[in-house]
Amino acid sequence: MAADHNPTEVDLGDLSSSPSTTSGRRTTDLDAIERVPGARKPDAIVVGSNITRQFGGLKAVDVEHIEIPRGVITALIGPNGAGKTTLFNLLTGFDIPDTGDWSFNDKPLARVAAYKVARMGMVRTFQLTKVLAKLSVIENMRLGATGQTGEKFWQAAFPWTWSRQEDDNTVRADDLLRRFKLDAKRQDFAGSLSGGQRKLLEMARALMVDPELIMLDEPMAGVNPALKQSLLGHVKSLRDEGRSVLFVEHDMDMVRDISDWVIVMAQGKIVAEGTPDSVMADPAVIDAYLGAHHDTDLRQMDEREIEAEAEAELEAEAAAETKGH
Repeated sequence: MAADHNPTEVDLGDLSSSPSTTSGRRTTDLDAIERVPGARKPDAIVVGSNITRQFGGLKAVDVEHIEIPRGVITALIGPNGAGKTTLFNLLTGFDIPDTGDWSFNDKPLARVAAYKVARMGMVRTFQLTKVLAKLSVIENMRLGATGQTGEKFWQAAFPWTWSRQEDDNTVRADDLLRRFKLDAKRQDFAGSLSGGQRKLLEMARALMVDPELIMLDEPMAGVNPALKQSLLGHVKSLRDEGRSVLFVEHDMDMVRDISDWVIVMAQGKIVAEGTPDSVMADPAVIDAYLGAHHDTDLRQMDEREIEAEAEAELEAEAAAETKGH
């Protein structure tokens, strides 16, 4: 199973101090959705059922039903090992499930190759960026365009059959580089970019496909604070353009700031769904992150209280072990 971050990286303490920003969100269609795992959506862009993936004795994904709402930003969260990245891989064709059916815009995707999924308008980025380091930034962008005549074997030798199309793709790529403030890096090797700049390049390249659904796997991982706000703004702009966004993230401030809907996974299953505020108060989410004995609303807990409880538990376990010997 693809590894997620360690659960200690989930900044639960920030949940109490980060106000939820709701202005401008498309929440009208979400208000009537039931806050239960696998909730039915009035206009779902992705629908999946009975999706499982097992690695030896470990069932990494065991999703009975999932629906991704259209035109909003959906966060997929959960502790380390919850199966989030594995589910991403299954939905986008980068891995093959043991069982399950899912669709994108009512078109079945089971066993559809990843490149065909992307051509249908469902594009993903990766936690570890996949830029082509030895190509320039603009060349990386051109590669993202679909339906290129020059990629066909017999026509590649005749530039007049595809040069106009490549010029159009270059104009579009330059527009996106300006939007993501990468135009100054246009001729630089992609491998020379910083981690945050590579994230921006990967997002910009994904837009060359003109996708309906963009899936971002931990877009803030390894990004310095100077670029984080820029990335947040770009993710919000995707929704403003009418696109759907599904992202995996451990930064709870980001989840509360930009997501309209949150899906929570634990041990391969979906355990909760809802708006950011409702999910943070859900006992199933508290159980997944802190253990089943907790019954406190995460929004009302600060970091010191969580650390104090954890230290007390460790001391109690050490005392019991010493007494047993």
